[in-house]
Amino acid sequence: MLLAILNFGIILAFALVIFITLKWWNLRLVGRDPVSLYVFIAILFTSGLDVGLIMFPVAFDFPLYADLAANPTFGFTNPLAIEFGMWGFLIWAFYFLTGFYFCVIEPRVKFFEIPVVKWINNIVIIGTCAFTGSLFLQYLPYYMPMVGDGESIIPLFYVMTFLVICAATFSSTDLKFVKFLSVASTALFGVLILFAWVNGGAGVGGFFGDLSLVGGYFSNIHRFILPMGDEAGYHEFFLFWWFAWSIMIGQFTSRFVGGLKTWQFLLALLVIPSIPLAIWFAVLYHYYVQSIPTEGLMNWGMIIVGTIFVVNSFDSLIRLYTDNLGMTVKKLGFAKYMIGNIVLLSALTYAFKSGWLQIHWIGAVVVGIVAACTVFIIAMKRREVMAIDSMPEGQSL
Repeated sequence: MLLAILNFGIILAFALVIFITLKWWNLRLVGRDPVSLYVFIAILFTSGLDVGLIMFPVAFDFPLYADLAANPTFGFTNPLAIEFGMWGFLIWAFYFLTGFYFCVIEPRVKFFEIPVVKWINNIVIIGTCAFTGSLFLQYLPYYMPMVGDGESIIPLFYVMTFLVICAATFSSTDLKFVKFLSVASTALFGVLILFAWVNGGAGVGGFFGDLSLVGGYFSNIHRFILPMGDEAGYHEFFLFWWFAWSIMIGQFTSRFVGGLKTWQFLLALLVIPSIPLAIWFAVLYHYYVQSIPTEGLMNWGMIIVGTIFVVNSFDSLIRLYTDNLGMTVKKLGFAKYMIGNIVLLSALTYAFKSGWLQIHWIGAVVVGIVAACTVFIIAMKRREVMAIDSMPEGQSL
């Protein structure tokens, strides 16, 4: 049942992407708080990705994709191309769809202001925040083997996760903190990539040799559209994950769009974030193939950047659902705002960690929201939407 829902959602999403691009090809998009393209991409990149980008590839993903005896589905190309396909290029079209919708269409149709939709959407946002925290908690032992036995979650890791939630809640109190942290963490990610490349000793030739393997994704791009049906269900997991994030990331980042035309917006989302992703995975693939350990400064760098990415993901989503529900610092006061969000997210993080909640369920709910919104527009707001030829009043450069 869940797989059928996912397939339907993907087909619907890409059909809508094609329709929007053709219909509003040259419409100039402007959000409520426009920023430069660099700042926008930094906010999008750090809000729309999380610790899995840093922590998954070497320890979990590359070995999984390379083990063709256990996972023959992945035998059509190399592990680097598959990893890129899980995180890069085509999948960012989900963010284009939701970003365009919240920038251009939602101000006219106000579907997400319908009370039941508003509550379901914000429950999804809060749940996905907690899922991010649970991933951070679960995988800390593997990236901090110098603490504990390298496998068990010890009290220190609970404390670290709690402190991350506290830091993100504080950062969410002011958009200037969100913007600064996004730009800073993007720069730190660049520094980490450079350090990892030098530390790995691949050299220029080795790096470009590894990077060329990403071409295996583009020659097999059709295989990444629908779930591959791999033995581990990993691709299905990633697609549900992207769906779970899509509405809230589009809702949050749409406010920062700074004047791109529709086709430029799509191209920017597909290409710009994919460049650092491809470079990062190529650098890490060298470590995997050559069995180079990541201990020492490399490991600490990954922990630091991964932790900051988690804070980035948390703070943007906390800011989004608190704004949506009117639970702002101004209304609640600083102390109530901090305590309320920290307690809520800490409790739900443990719920995900215990297996009581699943990201697949959240992804399925998001598919339902997208489908319901589409039906609502066709049935109730078709003329208004089809007549759109400019940005909503107050949203123009």
